[in-house]
This record gives sequence, structure tokens and C-alpha cells, in this order.
Amino acid sequence: MTSPQAATALEPMPAVANETTAAVGWTVAASSFAFIIVQLDVTIVNVALPQIGADLGARVSALQWVVDAYTLGFAVFLLSAGALGDKFGSKRLFLAGFLLFALASMACGLAPNAGFLNLARAVQGIGAALLVPSSLAILNRACAHDKKLLAKAIGLWTAAGGVSIAAGPVIGGLLLATAGWRSIFLVNLPICALGFLLTLRVVPAIAASAHARSFDPLGQLLAVIALTGLVGAVIEFHPLGMQHPLVIVGFCVALVAGAAFIMVERKVLHPMLPLNFFHQTSFTAAVLFGVLVNFSYYGVIFVISFYLQKVQNYSVLQAGLAFLPLTGTFIFSNLASGWLIGKAGIRLPMVLGGLIGASGYGLLGSVGVAEHASFLHMLPGFVLIPAGMGLAVPAMTTSILSSVEKSRAGTASAVLNTARQVGGAVGVAVFGALVSDGAAGDMSSGVRIALATATVLLLIAAGLGYLVKPKAMAN
Repeated sequence: MTSPQAATALEPMPAVANETTAAVGWTVAASSFAFIIVQLDVTIVNVALPQIGADLGARVSALQWVVDAYTLGFAVFLLSAGALGDKFGSKRLFLAGFLLFALASMACGLAPNAGFLNLARAVQGIGAALLVPSSLAILNRACAHDKKLLAKAIGLWTAAGGVSIAAGPVIGGLLLATAGWRSIFLVNLPICALGFLLTLRVVPAIAASAHARSFDPLGQLLAVIALTGLVGAVIEFHPLGMQHPLVIVGFCVALVAGAAFIMVERKVLHPMLPLNFFHQTSFTAAVLFGVLVNFSYYGVIFVISFYLQKVQNYSVLQAGLAFLPLTGTFIFSNLASGWLIGKAGIRLPMVLGGLIGASGYGLLGSVGVAEHASFLHMLPGFVLIPAGMGLAVPAMTTSILSSVEKSRAGTASAVLNTARQVGGAVGVAVFGALVSDGAAGDMSSGVRIALATATVLLLIAAGLGYLVKPKAMAN
């Protein structure tokens, strides 16, 4: 029989465990609000682009900037945001990200012309850059005592972002049909407010890292110049031609600034991009995996949105609803990924996810966008693409966090997400050029080329997944 003293000592333990679990749950919720709005604004604008173009008088290449201004702002400031989070504390940067994102979203909703809209979208991307690495650092700290719990938390966090990516076109279609294109930006305001208040209440302060790096202004400037030059040249080469001076200058600027960036990062005492991360095969493979996944998905969603409205003559609401199957599949596959990581490690979900995603793009290209194809022909591809991504992305993210010490989690996640956003921006630029202001027949051909390319890239990604250490999450 247990003594009264022993009973007193033992009884509080379940309560403590439950309290810890509840605290982690609320932290996941707060972090997920950030990832929801960041990912939502990647895809919610896609179905709105024809309406934005008609209202503001913008051509397709200008509309590509509506997507890529956000993605570039996100990508080029992620590395600095990771360093700033390590230096000043992730919670402070997280709250600042919510505020900046809300203000920029309001500016987008009030934009009088395409130039102002693109500028506001770039600022919105900077707000997103403050949110993502700090949210992952917050999760990593909350689950530092249990790697399997971390995998589950990342699975839920990724599921929230994955669902918002998939739900973006659906929500966008509903808002466009009822309130116009400006509402797709103003909807961010209540989400930002909820995330900000929940963070204040449930997320503990996180002290600055002892290994925090100084801000790298020269590296940051060179990154902005290189990526803007690259994406701008890719977007404009189709309407202007490869021989146009602006296109040639854009590519040259990207090449020179990119080379200078690498040289600076090798020599500076506190680089924004720690090149030693890439000495690890698992880290490098996971980053390249993320680039290929985002290049394919962002580019395909961009061209499919135009295809549905310009070729299939869908209304904005119908186009939005056409993406609905992606949502449920993302939820299921993200949650399944966390379970599979715990059972089999990281490699299997990455390889399997890449193969499933490739089959989805292949089916969509061969059957879904064929002449006189119905929505039912598109459905298998719309299910398999998010099934593969949802299975692979949590494993990819977990691999990155497991490859570095906890104090550098913010910087490592920023490297991954920077690479992914660059991939997405270039994907929109490249695939968008295939359908730029073309006739319906040309657009259908361009979409098929984009899907064939995406199929090949996901097969390569599956091969990269095999290079990742399979048991990185074992306790």
C-alpha cells in the first residue's frame, strides 16, 4: 500500500504532464496562426489575378510580380530574420512580424495601382520573413525535451500551413465572388490580431541565443540585388525578348551579385548564410528538396489558376472551388507524415512524398488538361499532388531542425525557407512565362509543359530524399 507521503509526491505528476502538453498545444496554435497567414497569401491571390489585372490594367508579367514581390520579400529577408530572432529573442520578432504583416495587408487592400500593390506585397513578404523562422524556433524550444513530440508539433504546424496553401484559392474565390479582390488582403487583419494576442498570452519569452550572430548588411543587400535581378529577368524575358538590354542586365546583375554574396558570406565573421550548414549531406539534400517542391507547386498553381479561368472559362468562384480537394488531402497527409516519421524516420516520407507528388503532376498533365477534359479528369492530380507534399514537407523540415544545434534552429529554418521561397518565385516566373498573354491553345500547351517539368523535378526530389539520414528523429 502506498504511504500518504508517497501518494502526495506522486499525485501531482499527471497534472504537470497535462499542463505541459496543454502549453505545447497552445504554442503550436499560436505558431500556426503565423504560418496560416504566411502560406495563405502565397496562393490566395492566384485566383484573383485576372480580376486584379482587369481592375488595375495590369498585364500577366505585372501580375507575376504581385505573386513574386511577396515571395521575394519573404525570401531575401528570411536569413536576416533568423539571425535577428537568435539575437533579440524569437517571441519579440514573432510579435513584430504580426504587426508588419497586418499593416502591409491593409496597404494591399487599399492599393490604387499595380505598382503600389507590388510594393505593399514586398513589405508583406518581409513581415512573413519575421514570422516563419521565429515560429519554428518557438516550437523547437517548446518541444526541446522530446524529439518525437517535436515531429508531431511540426506536423501540425505544417498541416496548418499546408491547409492554408490549399484553401487559399477556395477562400479567394469565395471572397472575390462576394466582396472583390481587395478583401483577400483585408481578411488577414483579424487573423494577425488573434495570433498576436494568443502569442502574448501563451508563449513564454525566449532569451537571445549565446551564439547569436550580428546583422550582415552587405550580405543582405547583395541577396536582395541578386534575387530581384534573377526573378525580374526571368519574368520579363518573355514579353521583352532574351536580347532586350533589361533582361540581359538583369541576368548579369544576378550572376555578379550572387557571386559577390557567396564571397562575402565566406569571409564575414557573422554570415547571414552559414555555409558550413551545407557540409552535411542531409541538410543540403533537404534544402534542395524544398527548392524543387516549391518551384513546382507555386509555378503550377499560378498557371492552373489562369488555365481554369481563361481556357476552361470557370468563374472566380468555380476556379476557387476547383482547388478544394487539395485541402482535405493536405490535412490527412501532414498528420500521416508525423506518424510515419515516428515509425520509420525521415527518409521514407520524403522519398514516398516525392514519388506521389510526381505521379500527381504527371496525371494532371496527361489527362487533367487534355482537350475537353472535365474536372473529374483533374481530380486525381489534385489529390495526389498535396498528398505527396503533405507527406514530405514535415519530414524535410524535421530533418533541417535535427541537423543543427537548438540555438541555431531559427537560422537553419530561415535557410530552408529562403531556399523554398526562391524556388517558388523562380517557379512562378518560369512557368508564368509559358502562359504569358497567350491564346487559349498556347496556354494549354504551356500548362502541359509546366506539368511535365514539375513531374521530372519531383522525381529528382525523391532521389534527394534518399540522401537524408533515415533515423534522424530516433530518441
